[in-house]
Amino acid sequence: MRYELLLQTMTPGTPYEAARVDALLSQKGATARPDGVRRWSFKHGDVEIGELREGGQVVATELRVPLSDRTDLVREVLAEAVKLATEAGARLVDPQLGRPLTTQDDSSVLEQYVRTARYAGEVAGMPDALGAGSYAMESSTTSTGFQLSGRFLLIAIGILVALYLVVDSMVGQLGGR
Repeated sequence: MRYELLLQTMTPGTPYEAARVDALLSQKGATARPDGVRRWSFKHGDVEIGELREGGQVVATELRVPLSDRTDLVREVLAEAVKLATEAGARLVDPQLGRPLTTQDDSSVLEQYVRTARYAGEVAGMPDALGAGSYAMESSTTSTGFQLSGRFLLIAIGILVALYLVVDSMVGQLGGR
């Protein structure tokens, strides 16, 4: 799981200039790994660059930010990606938020990034995700608490069933006399 940002055309439906964005990414130090995946290096980590295709056409450039326990990288990527979008005549879109971004959207992007990282840490079991270790400890305490209350509930149901059977048999004996 990664947090994705998209570079798209300013006007939906118009052709996307992927070559222009790629040239600007190269100027900013983006390189291709031996496996063909492009990487954009930042002070706080690396971002993978991909292409989003629809009907065989490139419609956007994906910036895939790895989920981690730090928000420094996503903050840095957002600032640089907004600049890149301006230079390329494109717009930066956060598909998770469903809207174009500016540098003023820093806090809402970080909030969504944290929610995504928590989800990855808690549900998807990604150890590198934000706070995965602390959430794992929380969930183990919660599951232990749930196990104890679940056992209590089962014991209570068992006692109630036994009482019902005893009372029912006593009433049956009294009614049969």
